[in-house]
Amino acid sequence: MSSRLHKRRLEDVQRQLSQARESLNVLSEQVAVWNDALEDARIRALVSETPLQAHEYDDLSRHVTVANAEMNRRAEEVRELIEARDELLRDWSPDDDNG
Repeated sequence: MSSRLHKRRLEDVQRQLSQARESLNVLSEQVAVWNDALEDARIRALVSETPLQAHEYDDLSRHVTVANAEMNRRAEEVRELIEARDELLRDWSPDDDNG
């Protein structure tokens, strides 16, 4: 791969990595809020012992489970992009770059 193409690929991976990290951070903050809400819903369901509260807790629990799975997927994407970036950095020789 030419040095210019290598540099371009490295820039693309770095841009994707920045976006993936930002996306992961936003989702992590949301999941933290949802986990707090889930704990509140759990307590309300225990105290009230009504079907409505139990249903609300179950719905929120499913939502948090899906969000946690998505957070894990995004974390894996970040790890893969870091590996790709590191491999490109190992192979890239900026001395050969004319631009």
